[in-house]
Amino acid sequence: MSIQTLPTTPFAGQRPGTSGLRKKVTEFQQPGYLENFVEAIFQTLGEGDGRTLVVGGDGRYFNREAIQTILRMAAAHGVARCLVGRGGILSTPAVSCVIRKHAAFGGIVLSASHNPGGPDGDFGIKYNIGNGGPAPEKITEAIFAHTQALSSYRISDAGLVDLDQLGRTQLENMVVEVIDPVADYSELMARLFDFDAIRALFGRGFRMRFDAMHAVSGPYAKAIIEGMLGAPLGTVVNGEPLEDFGGGHPDPN
Repeated sequence: MSIQTLPTTPFAGQRPGTSGLRKKVTEFQQPGYLENFVEAIFQTLGEGDGRTLVVGGDGRYFNREAIQTILRMAAAHGVARCLVGRGGILSTPAVSCVIRKHAAFGGIVLSASHNPGGPDGDFGIKYNIGNGGPAPEKITEAIFAHTQALSSYRISDAGLVDLDQLGRTQLENMVVEVIDPVADYSELMARLFDFDAIRALFGRGFRMRFDAMHAVSGPYAKAIIEGMLGAPLGTVVNGEPLEDFGGGHPDPN
């Protein structure tokens, strides 16, 4: 393994908003496009020596490939530890939760929210700061400024990390820790809400249906609603995240 510095040129239009940078998958798949934006994030934040970064997304198309690139770039920029959800899955609220619980300096979230997924759909990337919230405008504008002035980016030439196996892997000098994407978030929900009362409600015969629409909420709903709260199996439907959301639109409205 070694760190490489590769030449690049700026791409127009990489200005993120509070919801990050959202473009068509095909635009993100251009050689250097994702790398440029991630490089701009690291140049804005400074080197990651001794710090922890959280990475995960909603499971849409290109999520896994993007995570592998981000991990290799994080290692090249001196991040000490990277927490990534198993299978590349971490909902946006879960990323915020993990950032705060593990005192990370921030997180990179891969999501285009309710925008359609799949090869012809949309992809998105945003940076959340150490309090778990979206990066403020002064940071997003600094990221954009860097995207317009890049001449190179740094990346490790290491191989792929197994995102489906819980545990730790060494990537250059960085530890990659694949974590249960639901555990920290469900623990937080159990502290915020009266799970005993809700569990008793289901015990009295209350029934509901949760349609996860093959989006990122499925694993959380199954673990919390069916697992921790005792709702009957089958309460959660379409609970497996799919890269194209099963051909549907991930917007319940």
